Amino acid sequence: QVQLVESGGGLVQAGGSLRLSCAASGRTLSTYAMAWFRQAPGKEREFVATISWSGSSTFYQTSVEGRFTISRDNAINTVYLQMNSLKPEDTAVYYCAARAGLIRTLHYEYDYWGQGTQVTVSS
Repeated sequence: QVQLVESGGGLVQAGGSLRLSCAASGRTLSTYAMAWFRQAPGKEREFVATISWSGSSTFYQTSVEGRFTISRDNAINTVYLQMNSLKPEDTAVYYCAARAGLIRTLHYEYDYWGQGTQVTVSS
């Protein structure tokens, strides 16, 4: 069993930056692919970014590529999402997720989820 806890969300002006963290407990993350998803009010949960267990492979949603960076530190069981040049349309609850095996982009392919952290970008 893997427990995930996100932190780092908050209110930021458009153009600003935030760094989200996802701390894992219960099992080491070193064999899990990790991902960030987000869900805005009235919308479905959508994929944001994913990283392989080793950190050697990453993949991003088109709308965040070049602005967001996913990374991980397996030594401390933590995954990060650095978000730069934030836009109002990035406003959502951001969720961290884990799955054993290869990276995937569909939410139902992930087994473990955090409780989410709110990101609000004002215009």
